[in-house]
Amino acid sequence: MAKTPIKTASVLAFERKLANSDAQLFAGNWQERDNLVAWRPISLQEKAVRGTISNRLKKATADDPAKLDNEIQKPNLQKVDVATLPFDADTLRVGFTLRILGNLAQPSACNDQAYQAVLGAKIGEYVREHQFHELAARYAENLANGRFLWRNRVGAEEVEVRVSQLEQGAVKQRWVFDALSFNLRTFTKPEGALAELAEVIRQGLLGHDFALLSVEAFVRLGAGQEVFPSQELVLDQSSGKEGKKSKHLYQVAGIAAMHSQKIGNALRTIDTWYPGAEELGPIAVEPYGSVTSRGTAYRQPKEKLDFYNLLDGWMLKDKQPETEQQHYVMATLVRGGVFGEAD
Repeated sequence: MAKTPIKTASVLAFERKLANSDAQLFAGNWQERDNLVAWRPISLQEKAVRGTISNRLKKATADDPAKLDNEIQKPNLQKVDVATLPFDADTLRVGFTLRILGNLAQPSACNDQAYQAVLGAKIGEYVREHQFHELAARYAENLANGRFLWRNRVGAEEVEVRVSQLEQGAVKQRWVFDALSFNLRTFTKPEGALAELAEVIRQGLLGHDFALLSVEAFVRLGAGQEVFPSQELVLDQSSGKEGKKSKHLYQVAGIAAMHSQKIGNALRTIDTWYPGAEELGPIAVEPYGSVTSRGTAYRQPKEKLDFYNLLDGWMLKDKQPETEQQHYVMATLVRGGVFGEAD
């Protein structure tokens, strides 16, 4: 009797295994890093400004001096949210927690037991062979290098990242990193404190140990400097009209904050296995290698290097990807998402 071919489950979902919180922003001075009581929450302020017309104009207007003069006289009125350090504080503190979950071989939802059995077996083979060493090392380095600070990291004089492993509410161990000593375009072989942090993350991914980390970054920017919480998506398109606020920043309990999604995106920026990575550096792990800020998907299905082609070839056709692409597939499952094939 012929064996029934395996098909991709129509319902297939994985929960994310790097479960990070939002990050709140505080202000203080560099010398007070050990005295957290001295740090004050950063609140949002509303600023109303009269800007100039600087967008690209129609050719007929741009080529006519009279029309151009008339256009630039129109006020460009804006209301925006801003967040800044006080004038008596020179350092930004960003803090969040990160929980690492195991049991990757078990999807959170799957409606095809035959497919789930194959999937679990393949993931189990990967775990036995690679033990999450590569992924854990890269996640650890993205904590140590402060990539999660995004624009707040640019131009900083000093950046110190402190990562604490928590157990029953107490600090079990702590590591301190000079974030600016790391190169954001490459990953290194972990040594010393970085290797210890990577091992904690690895044990969490393996499901051998409870892994809860508290992450604090201190960024010396200068007194009164602007800082950059996440910007809110405004679905009401009329908000840009006169008198309405055109930029809304994110806050939690009145404290300027960064979205958990933005922090998570930085932590999973480990994909250097896509075509052209040597030139462009690491990108966030995504099924199609999409980078919205560049308007490009770096893992095109026609090149068979996107997540779905690699996963289906591995699970359905027993075509084991190269080791680097296996890391990518597992990192995408760690990211989590809905991956079923709809009818």
